Amino acid sequence: MDKSWIDLPTGHREYVEGCMEFIEFAKQDLVEGKIRCPCKNCKVEKWFSVNEVERHILFKGFYKPYKDWIFHGKGDTFQHMFESDGGITSEGSLDNQSGFKHELEDDEWIEEPVAYDRDVEYDYSTIEEYVTYKKLLEASEEKLYEGCINFSKLSFLLHLFHLKCMNHWSIESFNMLLKLILDAFPQILDFPSSYYYSKKMIKDLGLGYEKIDACPNNCMLYWGEFLEKDKCHVCGTSRWTKSKDRGGVVSDQGTHTCKKGVPAKVMRYFPLIPRLKRIYMSSETAEDMRWHDTERLGEDDKKILRNPSDVLAWKAFDERHRDFALEPRSVRLGLASDGSNPYRLMNTPYSTWVVMLIPYNLPPWLCMKPSSFILSTLIPGKSSPGNDIDVYVQPLVHELKLLWTGVEAFDAFAGEKVNLRAALLWTINAFPGYEMISGLSTKGYNASPICLDSTPSNRFGSKICYCSYRKWLPADHPYRCQGDKFCEKFGTNEWGKAPSRPSGTDILRQQGKVKHVYGKSKAPPKKRQRGHDDDDDVQDESDFGTMRSILFDLVYWEHNLLRHNLDVMHIKKNVSENILGILLSMDKSRDSRNDRESLEAWRINSHLWLSTNPNGSECMPPTSYSMSTEEKERFLNVLLKIKVPDGYGSNLSSCVNMKQRKLINLCHDNHVLMQDILPVALRASKATKAIDLLARLSSFFKKLCSTTIDPDDLDGLQIEIILTLCDLKKEFLPSFFTIMVHLLIHLVEEVKLGVPVQYRWMYPIERYLSHLKSHVTNKAQPEGSIAKGFLLEETIRFCSIYL
Repeated sequence: MDKSWIDLPTGHREYVEGCMEFIEFAKQDLVEGKIRCPCKNCKVEKWFSVNEVERHILFKGFYKPYKDWIFHGKGDTFQHMFESDGGITSEGSLDNQSGFKHELEDDEWIEEPVAYDRDVEYDYSTIEEYVTYKKLLEASEEKLYEGCINFSKLSFLLHLFHLKCMNHWSIESFNMLLKLILDAFPQILDFPSSYYYSKKMIKDLGLGYEKIDACPNNCMLYWGEFLEKDKCHVCGTSRWTKSKDRGGVVSDQGTHTCKKGVPAKVMRYFPLIPRLKRIYMSSETAEDMRWHDTERLGEDDKKILRNPSDVLAWKAFDERHRDFALEPRSVRLGLASDGSNPYRLMNTPYSTWVVMLIPYNLPPWLCMKPSSFILSTLIPGKSSPGNDIDVYVQPLVHELKLLWTGVEAFDAFAGEKVNLRAALLWTINAFPGYEMISGLSTKGYNASPICLDSTPSNRFGSKICYCSYRKWLPADHPYRCQGDKFCEKFGTNEWGKAPSRPSGTDILRQQGKVKHVYGKSKAPPKKRQRGHDDDDDVQDESDFGTMRSILFDLVYWEHNLLRHNLDVMHIKKNVSENILGILLSMDKSRDSRNDRESLEAWRINSHLWLSTNPNGSECMPPTSYSMSTEEKERFLNVLLKIKVPDGYGSNLSSCVNMKQRKLINLCHDNHVLMQDILPVALRASKATKAIDLLARLSSFFKKLCSTTIDPDDLDGLQIEIILTLCDLKKEFLPSFFTIMVHLLIHLVEEVKLGVPVQYRWMYPIERYLSHLKSHVTNKAQPEGSIAKGFLLEETIRFCSIYL
C-alpha cells in the first residue's frame, strides 16, 4: 500500500484519501470497538473509537515515523510478522521501528486474535457505535439501589445534571448535593461522589471538541500543516505566553502534556461530521430529517412559502446538483454567527464569537429550536475577529468539503448504511457580521452588499444618506418625473435602472482583485481623500470587497442564489429607533441642527431651514412629523397603559421615561412596537400628521414577517415598500435614510429567494447565545465554561433520545 501521503500536509486531497484508506485498513483490528491512534499526539499509545481516530489523524496529522503499521491490519501486516512458532520476525521487530521512544514488551501489544467469520459480511461502520450503545443500555438498566423502580444509576445522574444545567449550579454546589445524597441514602452503592467522577461516568456519551491554538493577532491557526509551528509565520508572534516547562496542564477535556508553555489563544471546534452521524443513529431523528421529502403538504399547497424547501434557493440548488437532491437524507445547513459578551456587563469590553449550524431538513416545529442547533466554533475574545473570521472557520470548511463528497453513516430508520452528504445553503448574521463572513463592505458610500458600487448614496453634512428610491419604480411611473417633490440634490427626473443582485461569479471576480492579509500585522489601508467632489462616482475597489470569503472554497457556493441573508430583526430595530428618535426628539434623532444646516447647503426644503425668533433665538421650523410636548406625553401615556398578552412582549411601561419624554431599553420590543403597537398608539394620541405613512411601514413589516406567504403577493408587497419609501422621502430629511432604511427595498426579493424570515433572522440565535452565556461560571475561562456546559447539555439530550 502506498504510504507517501503520510508526509503530505493534512489539508491535502491525497492526505485525506490516504487517511480514509488507513481507517478501512485498520478496522480489521478492532478490539471492543477501538483501535490504536497513530496521530502526532497519541503516537500509537492510546486507544480510541474509529471515528475518534479518524478525527485525530485528519486534524492533528499522522505520526510520520509510524510507516510499517505493525499495530494495525492483522489480516495483512501481521501475517508477515509471526513465524510458525508465534515469534516475531526480524522484519517486524519493534527494535527496527524508528521513532518510538520506548520498547514495548510482547504482551503490551499482542492481543488475542479476534475470531472473524470470513463467510459473513460484517458492518464494521457500526461496531464501535454498537459497543458504546450496549454499554449505555447496560448502565441504564443498573438499579440505583435495591428495590428502586423509578431510577437507574445513569438516569438519576442525568436528572441531576439536567437540574444543574437548568439552574446553573456551580461545581461546588453539585459536589455538596452529591455528598448529602450519599450520606442520607447509604443504600446507594458505587455512585460517583463528586462532579469529576460523575463526568467520567458519562464522558463516553458525548462527542467532545478540539482545542486548536491560534495566533493572538488572528493571523493563523496552528492546525494542519502549521500544527508543529511555534511562531506565527505572518506576524512572528510566539504561539506561547510562557516558555517554562509546565508538565501536565489541565484542560477542558482532561490533562495533557505541554512542554512549550501555555497557548496564547485557543479556539474550540466541535466537529460536525460525528454530530450529523449521531442524528441518523436515532430512528426518530432520522425520520424527521426526511420531513421535507415525505410529509410536506400536497401539490396544491406547495406554492405557499412555509419552509426552506419551498423556495427558489433550495429548488435551484437541487436542480443544479441532482445527485445531491436525489438522496432525501442529504443535509441542508444554514450557518449563523454572532458575538456576545459572556460577562453580561456592558462596561466590560469582551466579545466571544460563536459559529453555529442549523439543519433545515427538520420539520418547522424542530428546525429553529435551540436543541436542534449544532454548535461549531467558539472564537475567544477580547474583541471580534472581524474579517479574520475566515481563519477560524477553516476546520468547518474542511469538514464541509468532506461532506460534499460524502461520509459513511448508518441510518437507524432505514436500517442501512448511507453515504451522508451535506451542503451549506446560506449564512445568517447581523449587518456587521455580514461583512465579516461575506467579505463585502457594509460601510461607506457602497454600503449595500446587494447594490455594491451602484448603491445610491450621497453625503448629507457629516452623514452618508441613501435616499434615491425612484429607480426601483416601473419605468412609466409618474414619480419618476416629479423630482421637484422629492427634493433630491441631483437633477429632477429619475430614469435610471435599479441595480440587479450580483451573482456569486460577479462577487468572486470582484473579490479576487482585493489582496487581504489576515491578522493585525497587515499594513494600514490607504486613507480616502476627503477632498473629492461629491459628484465623483468612482470609488476604491475596497469599497465593495474587503477580501475573498473562504466559503468560496466550497465548489457549490459560487452558484447559490442566496448566500448571505439580511437580518430583518436588526433592520426593523434600527428603523424603529430612527422613527422614535425623530418623533420624540431623542438623543439619536435624525433631525438635528446640523441636519437643518445641511438642507440649506443642498438648497432644498427652504421652509425647514434654521430661522430666528423675534427675540433673537434660533429655532427649527416644525415638520409634518413633529410632535409637540403635549402630543409626546399623550403618546407615551398610551404606551404606559397598554396591556399585551403574556409571551407577546415585555412590559412596555418599564421602557417609558415620562420625565425625559423618551423610550429606553426597548431592545427586542422594537419588533412588536414597530409591527403592531406604534400606529395604534399614534392614532390614539393623535400625535403626528405622518401617521398614515408610518402605518404603511408597519403593515409592510407585518406582511413580511408572516409565517406563511403566498408568492403571488410578493410583487405587490415590493411595489408597496417602494412607494412607501418614496413618500417618506417627501416628508423626512435625507439624514433619516440610513443604510438600514435602504435595505428595506431588498427584503422582499430575499423572501422570494430564501424563505419566510423566521428561518433567517437573529431572534432564535440571540436567545440561544443568551442561554450559552448562562454556562459561564469561571469568568477567567468563559469559552471553556460554555464548551463544557454545551457538552453536558448535548449528553443529556443524547440520552433522552436514545434511551
